[in-house]
Amino acid sequence: MKLSVIERINLLSILPNEGTFATLKIIREMREKLSFTEVENTALNFQAKPSPDGQQFTTWNKTAADNIGEPDIKLSNFQIDICKVELKKLNDAEPPRLRDEHFTLYEKIVGE
Repeated sequence: MKLSVIERINLLSILPNEGTFATLKIIREMREKLSFTEVENTALNFQAKPSPDGQQFTTWNKTAADNIGEPDIKLSNFQIDICKVELKKLNDAEPPRLRDEHFTLYEKIVGE
């Protein structure tokens, strides 16, 4: 699955932190696949910055992101199913918690 920098970050942020041992092991493997290599980290130069509302947001080198493009990340069917479940939970929550930054991920993974 081809995923951009922002899609990788957003997918990492929605993965569950709880589950069976077997599921957590598979999620850990998925986190490793989605994580950035040392070369990518250096090029992207991620920086956490405070936002006006007291939260933090991350910035990175957009030119480097364009150069990295969308690497093809091999996820198993089970891993994709985990992502579908988490995205659908955001979509189906009351009120819905799916945000604009999830849009392309939802299209690629859920396909609706």
